[in-house]
Amino acid sequence: MMTLWRVFGLLLILGALASPALADGPTTQPADQADTSAAVAASWAKSLSVVGACIGAALAAIGGGLGVGRIGSACIESIARQPEAARDMFAPMVVAAGMVEVGMLFAIVVCLLGILS
Repeated sequence: MMTLWRVFGLLLILGALASPALADGPTTQPADQADTSAAVAASWAKSLSVVGACIGAALAAIGGGLGVGRIGSACIESIARQPEAARDMFAPMVVAAGMVEVGMLFAIVVCLLGILS
Protein backbone atom coordinates (compact mmCIF):
# COMPACT_ATOMS: atom_id res chain seq x y z
CA MET A 1 0.00 0.00 0.00
CA MET A 2 2.84 2.37 0.81
CA THR A 3 4.38 1.70 -2.60
CA LEU A 4 1.15 2.80 -4.26
CA TRP A 5 1.27 6.11 -2.40
CA ARG A 6 4.91 6.60 -3.37
CA VAL A 7 4.11 5.99 -7.03
CA PHE A 8 1.16 8.40 -6.80
CA GLY A 9 3.37 11.04 -5.19
CA LEU A 10 6.05 10.60 -7.83
CA LEU A 11 3.50 10.94 -10.63
CA LEU A 12 2.08 14.05 -8.98
CA ILE A 13 5.53 15.64 -8.73
CA LEU A 14 6.40 14.73 -12.32
CA GLY A 15 3.09 16.14 -13.51
CA ALA A 16 3.70 19.39 -11.66
CA LEU A 17 7.17 19.62 -13.18
CA ALA A 18 6.00 18.84 -16.71
CA SER A 19 2.85 20.96 -16.77
CA PRO A 20 4.53 24.35 -17.38
CA ALA A 21 6.36 22.96 -20.38
CA LEU A 22 3.21 21.33 -21.74
CA ALA A 23 1.02 24.37 -21.12
CA ASP A 24 3.27 26.80 -23.00
CA GLY A 25 3.92 24.61 -26.01
CA PRO A 26 6.86 25.35 -28.26
CA THR A 27 8.47 28.67 -27.54
CA THR A 28 10.75 30.92 -29.53
CA GLN A 29 13.80 32.68 -28.21
CA PRO A 30 12.68 35.81 -26.33
CA ALA A 31 14.44 39.12 -26.64
CA ASP A 32 14.38 39.84 -22.93
CA GLN A 33 15.40 37.32 -20.25
CA ALA A 34 13.30 39.06 -17.52
CA ASP A 35 10.11 38.44 -19.49
CA THR A 36 10.98 34.77 -19.73
CA SER A 37 11.50 34.34 -15.99
CA ALA A 38 8.20 36.10 -15.24
CA ALA A 39 6.38 33.87 -17.72
CA VAL A 40 7.97 30.76 -16.23
CA ALA A 41 7.02 31.86 -12.70
CA ALA A 42 3.43 32.51 -13.78
CA SER A 43 3.32 29.16 -15.52
CA TRP A 44 4.60 27.38 -12.39
CA ALA A 45 2.07 29.17 -10.22
CA LYS A 46 -0.79 28.20 -12.52
CA SER A 47 0.30 24.58 -12.74
CA LEU A 48 0.69 24.24 -8.98
CA SER A 49 -2.70 25.86 -8.40
CA VAL A 50 -4.26 23.32 -10.77
CA VAL A 51 -2.57 20.44 -8.92
CA GLY A 52 -3.71 21.85 -5.57
CA ALA A 53 -7.28 22.29 -6.77
CA CYS A 54 -7.37 18.72 -8.06
CA ILE A 55 -6.06 17.40 -4.76
CA GLY A 56 -8.66 19.47 -2.89
CA ALA A 57 -11.49 18.17 -5.08
CA ALA A 58 -10.29 14.60 -4.59
CA LEU A 59 -10.14 15.01 -0.82
CA ALA A 60 -13.63 16.51 -0.80
CA ALA A 61 -14.98 13.57 -2.81
CA ILE A 62 -13.26 11.06 -0.52
CA GLY A 63 -14.61 12.80 2.59
CA GLY A 64 -18.14 12.92 1.18
CA GLY A 65 -18.01 9.24 0.30
CA LEU A 66 -16.79 8.31 3.76
CA GLY A 67 -19.47 10.46 5.40
CA VAL A 68 -22.33 8.99 3.39
CA GLY A 69 -20.95 5.50 3.99
CA ARG A 70 -20.92 6.01 7.74
CA ILE A 71 -24.44 7.42 7.71
CA GLY A 72 -25.73 4.46 5.70
CA SER A 73 -23.85 1.97 7.86
CA ALA A 74 -25.27 3.40 11.07
CA CYS A 75 -28.79 3.42 9.67
CA ILE A 76 -28.58 -0.18 8.46
CA GLU A 77 -27.16 -1.25 11.82
CA SER A 78 -29.99 0.56 13.64
CA ILE A 79 -32.60 -1.06 11.40
CA ALA A 80 -31.04 -4.47 12.04
CA ARG A 81 -31.38 -3.89 15.79
CA GLN A 82 -34.93 -2.52 15.63
CA PRO A 83 -36.67 -3.44 12.36
CA GLU A 84 -39.93 -1.82 13.43
CA ALA A 85 -38.24 1.62 13.51
CA ALA A 86 -37.09 1.48 9.88
CA ARG A 87 -39.68 4.01 8.68
CA ASP A 88 -38.67 6.49 11.37
CA MET A 89 -34.96 6.24 10.51
CA PHE A 90 -35.15 6.53 6.73
CA ALA A 91 -36.05 10.24 6.42
CA PRO A 92 -33.36 11.54 8.81
CA MET A 93 -30.79 9.34 7.05
CA VAL A 94 -31.66 10.80 3.65
CA VAL A 95 -31.55 14.36 5.01
CA ALA A 96 -28.16 13.79 6.67
CA ALA A 97 -26.74 12.15 3.54
CA GLY A 98 -28.02 15.05 1.44
CA MET A 99 -26.34 17.56 3.71
CA VAL A 100 -23.03 15.71 3.42
CA GLU A 101 -23.37 15.54 -0.37
CA VAL A 102 -24.14 19.27 -0.64
CA GLY A 103 -21.06 20.10 1.41
CA MET A 104 -18.92 17.83 -0.75
CA LEU A 105 -20.25 19.29 -4.00
CA PHE A 106 -19.72 22.83 -2.72
CA ALA A 107 -16.09 22.01 -1.90
CA ILE A 108 -15.55 20.46 -5.35
CA VAL A 109 -17.04 23.52 -7.08
CA VAL A 110 -14.81 25.85 -5.06
CA CYS A 111 -11.77 23.79 -6.04
CA LEU A 112 -12.74 23.80 -9.69
CA LEU A 113 -13.34 27.57 -9.62
CA GLY A 114 -9.78 27.89 -8.35
CA ILE A 115 -8.59 26.36 -11.61
CA LEU A 116 -10.55 28.82 -13.72
CA SER A 117 -9.33 31.95 -11.99
